[in-house]
Amino acid sequence: MTANEAVILGVDGGNSKTDVVCADTSGRLLARRRGGPFRPQVDGIAPALGALEVLLRETMAEAGLDSRPVGRLSAFLAGADLPSEEAELSDAVAARGWAEHSHVANDCFALLHAGSTRGWGVAVVCGTGINCVAVAPDGATARFPALGAISGDWGGGADLGAEVLWHAVRDEDGRGPRTALGPKVAAHFGTSTVAQVTEALHTGRFERSRLSSLTLLLFASCAEGDPVARAILDRQADEVTAMALTALRRLGLTDTDAEVFLGGGVLAARDPYLTRRIEDGLALGAPRVRPRVVTLPPVAGAAMHALAGAGADVGAQDRLRSRFEVPEEQEADIRPEYARGTGPRP
Repeated sequence: MTANEAVILGVDGGNSKTDVVCADTSGRLLARRRGGPFRPQVDGIAPALGALEVLLRETMAEAGLDSRPVGRLSAFLAGADLPSEEAELSDAVAARGWAEHSHVANDCFALLHAGSTRGWGVAVVCGTGINCVAVAPDGATARFPALGAISGDWGGGADLGAEVLWHAVRDEDGRGPRTALGPKVAAHFGTSTVAQVTEALHTGRFERSRLSSLTLLLFASCAEGDPVARAILDRQADEVTAMALTALRRLGLTDTDAEVFLGGGVLAARDPYLTRRIEDGLALGAPRVRPRVVTLPPVAGAAMHALAGAGADVGAQDRLRSRFEVPEEQEADIRPEYARGTGPRP
């Protein structure tokens, strides 16, 4: 066996960034690196994979490896939303010859494998958008297209931010109920009025992506008892619950001790009101399920999936998992083999 054959690569390719991990089958972390977004729908499959290949080669070089194929690659990628898209990306990755064995799936599965030590359960990601996938003990899966409003989705930072602004505008101009969100929104953007925020978004002076940052204002207003903020979070919690329970029902898991893994920026914030409402909703529909907020990065799930696929024992899997549980401020001291790369820290 060559050195490369005893190595795995884990990839979390998202719309905002791409994380890569390289480890050996004993569970030793060799290198970790971050690159730009993985957007095959925008850039095309070939350019997206080309950029990923550069990142993979840099990661392997920092791990002291040559460019020969590694033993196993698990890549959880944005853009693999439909079965046809997943198949196309899977074929394209296999053709690149990065690994002897490769696995490609939607990036939501990375959260599931980051949280689960059993390899099954339900994962709900609520970051910029919202998505849900589930895996049964027998390997059966349930998932949603997660294409936004056209596939029945609502939620995540983008939708929450838009809803906050909508209510803030209507409060300020008199069309809607009073809410503490208006002054908070104006102060957040450094304007005197909410109307000025709307104008700046319309003219392009403010990027619409900045609306996602209003989620923290929403949490604060809810904690202060604002009924409008509470209603928005009620809707978000109910959407998360509906997705998770539907996935559980599809796989016949509502009467099991399945774990429901919650991740993404909105859910990882652990807002007490939002988290409690989700927990209560899940308990009503599936009393034995165990909701858990996952704090490990999704790329950890990709690495764990690849390691399990390589036949690594439990000790190796525990060793690799522990490397992602280290507080970030301690990494430089106790993980000298960590390859920082040229991008921002993971």
